[in-house]
Amino acid sequence: MTHIVHPFAHRLGIIRDWKSRWFAADKKTYRENIKVDETIRRFLTKKLRGTYTSGIEIERSANELRIILSTARPGLVIGRSGENAVKLRKELTDLVRKTSGHALAAGKQVKFDINEVRQPETDAAVVAYMIAEGLEKRMPFRRVLKQTVEKVIAVREVEGVRIAISGRLGGAEMSRKEELKKGRIPLQTFRADIDFAHEQAYLPYGVIGIKVWIYRGNVYQDKKAPVRMPDTVPAHAA
Repeated sequence: MTHIVHPFAHRLGIIRDWKSRWFAADKKTYRENIKVDETIRRFLTKKLRGTYTSGIEIERSANELRIILSTARPGLVIGRSGENAVKLRKELTDLVRKTSGHALAAGKQVKFDINEVRQPETDAAVVAYMIAEGLEKRMPFRRVLKQTVEKVIAVREVEGVRIAISGRLGGAEMSRKEELKKGRIPLQTFRADIDFAHEQAYLPYGVIGIKVWIYRGNVYQDKKAPVRMPDTVPAHAA
């Protein structure tokens, strides 16, 4: 049997970094931090559905908890004159305080940063939500797949794309899986920059699962190789 590995976790420490970056001194703090992180991610995933959110990163320091949000539509998240962002920050502060009573002790603050995704077609999470949006509008699934693949592969940075959807496609009684691929997806190459995401489309007759792989070329380190001195022959060996 094959062992399927998550493309992001497969490259951690090589070309990817952790999505939660902090250090816990003891087991109790570690357990509370994990709980708070999961609560924040679930809350934001539900709250920001429809804003083309691609990633949620969490950083902790001695006096602050920073949440970094990547979205293709920052205007929807920020709102007019920043009112939505202020409201969201207040809700996150209350949520963290409620989840872990003393997580915000000693003046710890919750900070909220929003980054814009410049090219939505190169981000797997955004593309997955585009497909879900098309399916929820009751568009034919084959047309949605074909149009999305053509749109993604047309971007210069993208070298390959693969999309798989499964469920009661077209309202059929029996669920099945459909897949469309263009270009190449080298899943076993560590330096291959492969973005992966899964999404769900909620339809009247059931849920349809969506998986997207986008290959954006290889990532090479820019570090200069150490200069090696030529081997010299000792004088006594001559």
